[in-house]
Amino acid sequence: MYGRIGEVEVYHEVHGEGIPVVMIHGWGPDHRMMKGCMEPVFEKVKEKFKRIYFDLPGMGKTKNCYSIDSTDKMIGFIMKFIDNVIPGEDFILAGKSYGGFLARAVVKRCFHRIKGLFLLCPVAVLDAQKKKVPPFRVMEKDGEFLETLGDNERRSFESINVIQTEKVWSGYKKFIQPGLEIADNDYLENCLGKSEPFTENIDDTGMKYNFPTLMMTGRQDSCVGYSDLWKILEIYPRATYAVIDKAGHNLEIEQSVVFNNLAVEWLERVVSENKNDFS
Repeated sequence: MYGRIGEVEVYHEVHGEGIPVVMIHGWGPDHRMMKGCMEPVFEKVKEKFKRIYFDLPGMGKTKNCYSIDSTDKMIGFIMKFIDNVIPGEDFILAGKSYGGFLARAVVKRCFHRIKGLFLLCPVAVLDAQKKKVPPFRVMEKDGEFLETLGDNERRSFESINVIQTEKVWSGYKKFIQPGLEIADNDYLENCLGKSEPFTENIDDTGMKYNFPTLMMTGRQDSCVGYSDLWKILEIYPRATYAVIDKAGHNLEIEQSVVFNNLAVEWLERVVSENKNDFS
């Protein structure tokens, strides 16, 4: 469905009823990035959830986005979207990559409404010059299978995934690549990308976030790394911080079993500790 936030026509999907969960995807792909990995997790938990997926401006089906020309405005847009779909309600928040950075900014703005936080391969530092990332390293490769892919498919797949097998390709093709193919790259590169850094310190909250948190990173993630998160870990005293080996920026696909187990445990912690807040 579509809704309007200012000039922006935002595409979003709402599935189920229950505890609201807002999910923010990364830079380039669309809502399918989060929907693909999170829906199997919700199926494993007894509690019911109202799952809210949406496409960020310039990505997926969200259009008329040029008024959102900075990360500051992007965060303002997300806050208005949340207030439109779940006005005044407490909720759970999850974000991947750039969406993980945005999620922390949302926490800063409505600290006590967010009863659980999941940061998946989150951007810790927006400034590319200040990031600490490991070199790209392929951990497993099926050369025979890769030969069956077209040149563009193979180039895209090999550029980011550290496990390059048919199984991982299947998830990448279904949940990541479709969004990349329809993204408004002119907007991302020449509008939003020109003013990407956020003007505030999103981690300077003045208090600690004392709700169940999960931070999951890939040991071989050459896009955002993992070590920069140590600098903010103490802000989240209820955080499980997991660095997954043999995993890159798409660890939810490359290490789906570990991902599912940790995500389920996080949801169960959130539910058990906040039952009265959502009743």
